[in-house]
Amino acid sequence: MRQVIIIGSGPAGYTAAIYAARANLEPIVVASSVEAGGELMNTTEVENFPGFPEGIMGPDLMAKMQEQAEKFGAEVLYDDVVELDIDGPVKKVTLGSGKSYESNAVVFATGSAPRKIGIEGEQRLSGRGVSYCATCDGFFFREREIAVVGGGDSAIEEATFLTKFASKVYVIHRRDELRASKIMQERAFNNDKIEFVWNSQVVDVLGEDAVSGVVLEDTVDGSRRELALEGLFVAIGHNPRTHLVHGKLDLTEAGTVWVDGRSSRTSAAGVFAAGDVIDPTYRQAVTAAGSGTIAALDVEHYLAALGEAGAPDADADLIESRPGADDEAPLETAEQSAAAAR
Repeated sequence: MRQVIIIGSGPAGYTAAIYAARANLEPIVVASSVEAGGELMNTTEVENFPGFPEGIMGPDLMAKMQEQAEKFGAEVLYDDVVELDIDGPVKKVTLGSGKSYESNAVVFATGSAPRKIGIEGEQRLSGRGVSYCATCDGFFFREREIAVVGGGDSAIEEATFLTKFASKVYVIHRRDELRASKIMQERAFNNDKIEFVWNSQVVDVLGEDAVSGVVLEDTVDGSRRELALEGLFVAIGHNPRTHLVHGKLDLTEAGTVWVDGRSSRTSAAGVFAAGDVIDPTYRQAVTAAGSGTIAALDVEHYLAALGEAGAPDADADLIESRPGADDEAPLETAEQSAAAAR
């Protein structure tokens, strides 16, 4: 039986692996068979990750993180988790290959995926003019005409940010009014570089090797027209990858995994979460890496307490503030149980 299994191989997963491996916990990292490395594998040059003043390609950054984790003893498996049993003190992880592993602790760092429009051109030109992250890719669109799809806070925030680079930013929204907060709307309406395209949806992305435009369909009368563009940013939300823990871990209203305050402790003892799967707001590589650090340290403390106090019951890591907890009977953490045992 292993001490800890880390599910996910983005910045959170690999950072957790680095810290756990350096603590001699010999972690297994289930990296996925098709999406190893997370969303950064779809990013070109990363210029805002500390320590790389000249920038680094997303896949290269993830390769370095993996190399560092393996250097300290982490084992990386290119497979997918198909079943997760986290009831009781022993956790069982079943992979697509049919193999299963047991551990005392699990770090759940599966990340999130940007919601996509779902059209062929979007997929074909992803990374070649189609982007899902303005802060990641905005710099590459200096003095170009681009568009943002969406009408919520994320879309308007990205559109406003992109005006620092682009010569013109269209905001394409399927309705005739925004869902964004009033203050963000006012900023966008007062920005001369932003032009709104109302009652429209993107039904095709044009271009062979790079985006050259989009086909818009009017949501009122169904008419279509082309709009020339050199970049398309899709900002219609993110979906945290939580399908493995539905009904097993508490989730927030945003659909992310609930954790106890600034810790990585979830609603199940011995299960910790990190990265975008707990973060509906920032979704940056550096914040995910920091979250992975927290998870590894929490795991180390949990295992130390476990060794001193014996196996905790299924609720040992819960606190009274978690959703559905009994305010009259706060539960002990594993650390508290260990202290009591001493």
